[in-house]
Amino acid sequence: MAATGLENIGGLAFEIIVSKLEPCEVAAVACVNKRFKDWASDESLWSLYCSKDLALSSPLDPLGNPCSSFKAAYGAWREAYGMYPWPLVRRVKNVWDRIRIWLTGNFPEVLPTLCKGASEVELNELEKSLKVKLPLPTRVLYRFCDGQKVCTKVSSERVKNLCGLIGGYSYYNYLVNVFLLPLNVIIKETRDVTRLLEFTRPKYIVTAVSAYNEKMFFLDCEVGQLYVGTRNLLSRGEMMPCVPNGLIASVHDSRSGSQQDAMLLWLEEHVRRLENGIIKLREEGNIRSISLFPEQSPTCSLATTYGVQVRASAVFIPEFSDLTEEAQEYMFGYSIRMLLKPGGCFVHGMSFDSCQLYRRHWIIKSNNNVVGDFNGEAVIGQFPLLRSGKKEFVYECCITSAASPGSIEGSYTFIPDRLADPQGSPFEVEVTRFPLVLP
Repeated sequence: MAATGLENIGGLAFEIIVSKLEPCEVAAVACVNKRFKDWASDESLWSLYCSKDLALSSPLDPLGNPCSSFKAAYGAWREAYGMYPWPLVRRVKNVWDRIRIWLTGNFPEVLPTLCKGASEVELNELEKSLKVKLPLPTRVLYRFCDGQKVCTKVSSERVKNLCGLIGGYSYYNYLVNVFLLPLNVIIKETRDVTRLLEFTRPKYIVTAVSAYNEKMFFLDCEVGQLYVGTRNLLSRGEMMPCVPNGLIASVHDSRSGSQQDAMLLWLEEHVRRLENGIIKLREEGNIRSISLFPEQSPTCSLATTYGVQVRASAVFIPEFSDLTEEAQEYMFGYSIRMLLKPGGCFVHGMSFDSCQLYRRHWIIKSNNNVVGDFNGEAVIGQFPLLRSGKKEFVYECCITSAASPGSIEGSYTFIPDRLADPQGSPFEVEVTRFPLVLP
């Protein structure tokens, strides 16, 4: 060390140098002598590492137990996940932290459904039972959280809210609410589905399902792609990918720091949309759930006419769509949310505190060609009465398109005050074009 002069470096200067090192480099420096060991053991340094790598503000091990120091906590994490690339561990912890933070602030009812992390033994048992090798990112995802407790009993307290982490949509009497499955349920569901679909190779596992219908997501363990079943799932085994293939990388290479499979990318995109308000919590009566109908442009349209605001968006319904070349029938659910703003509607030089929908006019396009032009009374058999500043009226429907992209636009005819006692002439409210596109 005499040749380098490191021993002559002042304490503050050395602390600055050490703070620029990675934890493994700090551990090596600590072996030089007692002075270096003391510097490299400083709690403020390991507090910084715990904060930067693991978002820990207090020294906790992976099970949430207190540790004697930040250095001990960091060591416990590295030991628990030593079989995985550290950048991947940090990335997976980040996505689960973000999910839990969003749920805590917006939908805490879901938190009790999240299972504790799976063990290596449990992950190995799944691989042995189903004769697959899980992609590394999916393994780490399940090490942090073993999916959700799925409850479908109507009498259960949990069903008062639709607690599927992935969320869903509804229209008419059709309801989707997708849960991320725990390992023991994955084994059962995969065995059942494998018998039905007669998969020629045991490479698919069922990772997520809707608790209220047969919508299913399949992970291809060989390449790391995630699929969702279509209308032809049972008859032809037809599925569509959930993530662009070009984004998936190094799913089985334990030496690489750039692994990402579709499960990880899917959850990262899901929590991004939640954080940014692209998708939100839906409340209907006393029931709450995550709604996949977009709430922001460009996939959600917004227009205000004479004080009446209309938001409209659509979501692709793969489980009722036929992707075969000879059929190409794409099903979309769409959501319309309308309200009368606090100032009421001002039309024909007069102001009104309420107005009631009378008629609708829809223009439906496919590949920029008009394929439908519909006029009729009411919406879903109702004539909603909007009151100034009151809760919005929401309804959902569905539509089948022969091609994508497509769109819907049009208008509603409203009567000032109410249909039974109109106080003026009808007026038109715009519904701005909203897209019907494959995800």
